[in-house]
Amino acid sequence: MMEKIQRFGSAMLAPVLLFAFAGLAVGIGTVATLPNIVGDLANEDTFWYQAWTVWLDGAWTVFRQIELLFVLGLPIALAKTANARAVLEAGMVYLTFNYLVAGMLNFWGQGGSGFFQLDYNTSISLDNSDSYGTGLKIIAGIKTIDTGIFGAIIISAIVVWVHNRYFDKKLPDFLGIFQGTQFVYAICFFLMMPIAFIFAWLWPYAQHGIASMQGFFIASGALGVWIYTFLERILIPTGLHHFIYSPFMFGNAVTPNGIVKDWPTHISEFAKSDKPLRELFPGGGFALHGNSKIFAPLGISAAFYTTARREKRKEVLALLIPVTLTAMLIGITEPLEFTFLFVAPPLFAVHAVLAASMASIMYMLGLSGNMGGGLLDNFLFLNWVPLWQNHWPTYLMQIGVGLSFTVIYFLLFRFLILKFDFKTPGREAEGGETKLYSKAEYKAAKAAEKKGAASADDAGDADLYAPRAAGFLELLGGADNITTVNNCATRLRVSVADESLVDTSDAAFKDAGALGIVRKGKAFQVIVGMDVPQVRERFETMVNAKE
Repeated sequence: MMEKIQRFGSAMLAPVLLFAFAGLAVGIGTVATLPNIVGDLANEDTFWYQAWTVWLDGAWTVFRQIELLFVLGLPIALAKTANARAVLEAGMVYLTFNYLVAGMLNFWGQGGSGFFQLDYNTSISLDNSDSYGTGLKIIAGIKTIDTGIFGAIIISAIVVWVHNRYFDKKLPDFLGIFQGTQFVYAICFFLMMPIAFIFAWLWPYAQHGIASMQGFFIASGALGVWIYTFLERILIPTGLHHFIYSPFMFGNAVTPNGIVKDWPTHISEFAKSDKPLRELFPGGGFALHGNSKIFAPLGISAAFYTTARREKRKEVLALLIPVTLTAMLIGITEPLEFTFLFVAPPLFAVHAVLAASMASIMYMLGLSGNMGGGLLDNFLFLNWVPLWQNHWPTYLMQIGVGLSFTVIYFLLFRFLILKFDFKTPGREAEGGETKLYSKAEYKAAKAAEKKGAASADDAGDADLYAPRAAGFLELLGGADNITTVNNCATRLRVSVADESLVDTSDAAFKDAGALGIVRKGKAFQVIVGMDVPQVRERFETMVNAKE
């Protein structure tokens, strides 16, 4: 069961990754149209304003169609075979579901006096700017019930379940045209009839409960922010952190449409106001976890460097600089966090406590906003640049508190590393096996890629991924031993039928191009790096080729 939950949680990564660029695009467009930034160029009759408004129309796509994004994204990771067809099925079934709901509400939800509690006569605009409180929403041009990402995830999960169970079902020859995608869609079509009715009937009651929950979380104040941030960090190794942040960032746990959409929607309004950010956007306290991605890496890396043996410090510095910059600039922390997670788990627990404390203190002192990512995609263009003029004291406070925690991270990590002799980078025992990722290992992995690329059969000389995928597959016991394949930001997650067939040498995986290997029973995590999606694609193709 835990494996299935982890698989579902990591599947959330596929749609979530698009928000980094989308948020940056919205932030840049917003900054370019703010009068306090560009002056008279922000007048509506200027070409500058009109051009950037067109830019924003495109940049808002991901946020305005967030439900479709999750519907289409989840099957990529959850479908066991024919992922592309599963995406097609999920998209069409979700549209069918919404058309069915719209039809039912049209006949039996008129004026609030019908069987259903929603008033389908309510008029809302295409961009949903006036849909809050109506219980309705325009999704892909369909006026339907607003189920947020929860409804999207439920429908997508149903489609994936049907797909995995019936896509390969052999029908009699005279019904052969209905096999595969057609059969899956047909089954889901009949399922959507009662499911649409249940949603139209019961979801309005859920909406009332969600509205009450929003008030509860906001009323929890700094304590709620601390608990949320702690869970979001501490659950990273399990993959369950996706279930913590998703309802807040993309759902309506604390704001009507999710923090990632509601913050940039009102950012122009906030830029003109001198009221405290916490008062303007109280739900933004649950999106301050990105502060630990900005301020913690400096302290952690400094502790690693200063505790490393002198002859190893050059190698350690070469290892730490890129992962520290990656964490700070774009918010990808796994390369750094997993460096010490597996060699010193207590440090990860300390990290979660410090990250939660940093976020809650900043919230108590008035900070709020959308700060779940890194400097480029969140902090600069979605917070500091557009709001600095009226909110600079709050941001100076944030930077001051953040740098104070940088020092705390450094002192505490350094003390614990020396006190308990944790084998962090540069402190490994001679000949001992520790899951560290040195510069030498990185070079060896790249050399293995180049050597294997020359002999790649299917992808040609330019394919640097197939050799690694083939090497990992062989070491994991071959295609017949693979039961599930998935990935997160840096790791290839694989479950096997027989763990005894997996090569027991970590060095063998490193020789094949891995940065490390984590073993948990029948579940294995091959540390690949940021190009794990390309490696996974080749790996999965090789696994499916056995059929």
